[in-house]
Amino acid sequence: MANPYLDDLRLAHVLADSADNLSMDRFGALDLEVSTKPDMTYVTESDKAVEEAIRRTLKSARGRDLMLGEETGEHDGTASNADRRWIIDPIDGTANFVRGVPVWATLIALEEAGEVVVGCVSAPALGRRWWAMKGDGAHTGKSFRQTRPIHVSAVRELSAASISYSSVPSWADIDRQNQFDALLRQCWRDRAYGDFFSYMLVAEGAVDIAAEPELNLWDMAALDIIVREAGGQFTSLDGQPGPWGPNALATNGRLHDAVMAYIGHFPSGDSGPFESGSDEEVLDNVRQLHFNRDE
Repeated sequence: MANPYLDDLRLAHVLADSADNLSMDRFGALDLEVSTKPDMTYVTESDKAVEEAIRRTLKSARGRDLMLGEETGEHDGTASNADRRWIIDPIDGTANFVRGVPVWATLIALEEAGEVVVGCVSAPALGRRWWAMKGDGAHTGKSFRQTRPIHVSAVRELSAASISYSSVPSWADIDRQNQFDALLRQCWRDRAYGDFFSYMLVAEGAVDIAAEPELNLWDMAALDIIVREAGGQFTSLDGQPGPWGPNALATNGRLHDAVMAYIGHFPSGDSGPFESGSDEEVLDNVRQLHFNRDE
């Protein structure tokens, strides 16, 4: 029996092909138009052009569906009670795009009834693409027809784990700087691959942990299903499954609780197992937490 989302996944690839052509045409252009949004993040003419092209195609091919885009917000479909919504980040990693760094991608996701059921991440400057649909596993390849399945790693200990992130100082914004620093010290290897790439490396099993303290839905929706269908776990820092919180933690699943013990960000100002203090005090709290769990 065919997967009910197969046509949607095929459409996501069509959207990604169009986005790749538009974004690559302007990548590295000396006359690229760049402006700054109110949150002080970059937006380029390519962000706007890619999102508009995707919006036009979706309006024609999936006119009943809603669409949420980073640059233009939400667009209504024709259905009175539409429970399907396409979630688009036209260029994730715009700062890289602006500076000529090839680590950026178009993120395309389909949400149905509150669950992400299709995701496609296309990084044309890297020559890479990743995708997943509900119940079909996660895949990578240059196109829909050139594919191989991907799976998360089997690493079970932080001391053997590789962790990726975007920025260390940003953890201070949610009062988790000490905890994040302590986590890095416990891992075998840490690298700032950044943005979407960290999460795709988790899905491939090349990295075991990816986390960011502040994100939007369009930053996470496509990543969520790819990590989950690869066998991993994707939550917010307060443990909410999926891309619905203000931040993200993705792991191979085996390490999720151990990482949450360090950087879990609990609601209502509760610091969970931690109190503020030095790195060594944070480490002592974590060691005690694991000791109590073992007992």
